[in-house]
Formats: sequence, C-alpha cells, structure tokens
Amino acid sequence: MTSAEKIKQIANGVRDLLLEKNAAYGDSALKPANIFAKGSAVENLACRIDDKLMRIKNRGITGDTEDTIQDLIGYLILLKIAIENERAKPISNDLPERNTDRQPVLHNRRFSAKPNLDWWETSSAGAAGAEWSERSEEKASGDPMGG
Repeated sequence: MTSAEKIKQIANGVRDLLLEKNAAYGDSALKPANIFAKGSAVENLACRIDDKLMRIKNRGITGDTEDTIQDLIGYLILLKIAIENERAKPISNDLPERNTDRQPVLHNRRFSAKPNLDWWETSSAGAAGAEWSERSEEKASGDPMGG
C-alpha cells in the first residue's frame, strides 16, 4: 500500500469515527450541553485534547493507547471547526473581551485567536527532542473518561 493510500485509509477512518460519534452524542463537541462544564466548544475541546495528551505522556504510545491518537486527531479537527465557528460569529457590543483588532476573544485568557502552545517547549535538540514543560502538568489532569 502506498503512502497516499495509507493517508486516505487513516483519514477516512478518523472521518467515520467523527461522524459516528457526532451522531451518537448529538453534536455535543461543537454545541456543548454545558450541564457540568460551562465552557465554550473551544474550551471544552482544548480540555479533551489536554486529557489525550496527558494519557500519551503518562502511558506512551502502545497498542493499548493507539486509539488515543485517533481520538486526538478527531478532537483537533473538531477544534479547528470550533475556532472557525467562533470567528464566523457576528461581533456583538456585549462581548466582554476583544483583542486589539476588535475581534472577539474565543474564550478567556487561555485561548484566543491562536492557541496558547506555551505548554510545549523544545529542547536544544529541536522538535525531535520536544519535552513537556512543568506548566503542562499543571494544566492536564489525566483523562477523566478513562479513554
């Protein structure tokens, strides 16, 4: 199988999983119920991504955690959609936070138009030697859903 065929196969698998979960959960990733978590779609997805990254950090990538990679890819796709949805919303005068361009801040001080990637630091070895910073451990607390 060629690389192009593998890319298509894996991308289709992630797509199918996203569509299946979207139907099962009623689009809750992009339209959160806000029963317990009161965040926006962007905030809630960032939290889920933190959980998946923490699982990889704690357990590594093995046959038992490969599903975490697929989940992470799916959450990143949903995050991109959520960010685009936020940018497409009309600007209202009652929005409490705006950046210098008068664009609404997507959600609180942790995540604006560009994701805050300060939790990821590269070592002197460059991207190949990337390491987690102490701040990442403070922000992520593991995967509460065990998945």
